[in-house]
Parts: sequence; structure tokens; C-alpha cells
Amino acid sequence: MEEDGLAAYIPYTEVMLGLAQAFEIVAALTLLVGLFWSLALTIRSYRLDHDGKGAYKTMRQSFGGAILLGLEILVAGDLIRTVAVYPTLENVGVLAIIVLIRTVLSFSLEIEIEGVPPWRRALVSGATVMKQAAANAKGDTHG
Repeated sequence: MEEDGLAAYIPYTEVMLGLAQAFEIVAALTLLVGLFWSLALTIRSYRLDHDGKGAYKTMRQSFGGAILLGLEILVAGDLIRTVAVYPTLENVGVLAIIVLIRTVLSFSLEIEIEGVPPWRRALVSGATVMKQAAANAKGDTHG
């Protein structure tokens, strides 16, 4: 009888683990696609302006945005894995540390990309930063 109860949880656990892995794959693809997209924007920016500094800024903004977006997706995968699959106090503590580290990384990246702390301007997501980088590559400074 105990085995029947355990068997009922196995498919749920496998589905949740698969979903968490799917988030990790999407995050990795986001970083990979973001890298190539950033390179394309950088080349386009350099060809339009012949300005190395502007092309470098475009690369930093666009790839930094891809990294931010990838980190956000990874946190979602970690949340699913910890809350839905392994909700022990120890795992929740580890998740809290991971989220804290990724939050510090995100803030550091935003400060590096934008030049100002996040609390001194409107909150900017990874997607917004990538959109601004695309606008810069097109020569449109209004976003």
C-alpha cells in the first residue's frame, strides 16, 4: 500500500524536475542566442557609426541584458525545483542563498550596464536593456 502512495508522487516529481530542466535549457539558450544577437547588434552599430566605443557599449548593453534575462529564468527553474520537488528546510535555505547571489549579480550587472544603481532610476529588466541596446544599434536614441 505504501508503494502505491509513493508511485503516485513519482510522475509529479519527474514532471516538475523536467520543467525545472526546461527552464535551465531555456536560460542557456537565452544566453547563447543573446550572445549572437549582441554580436550582430555590435557589428551593425560599428558599421553604421564606425565608433568603437559605441559598438562596445552596444555589446555590453545587449549581452548584459541577455545575462540578466538568463539569470531571471534560472531563478524560476530553481524555484520550481526547490518548492515543488525538494521542499526541505535545507534546500529552501540553499535556494535563498542562490537567489541572493543572483540578485547581487543582477544589481551589479545593471549598475555596470546603466551606470547608476537600480534604486536611482526606474527598474529595468533584462528585456528592456536588450531593447535599448537594439535601439542604440539602429541609431535611435529614443528607444
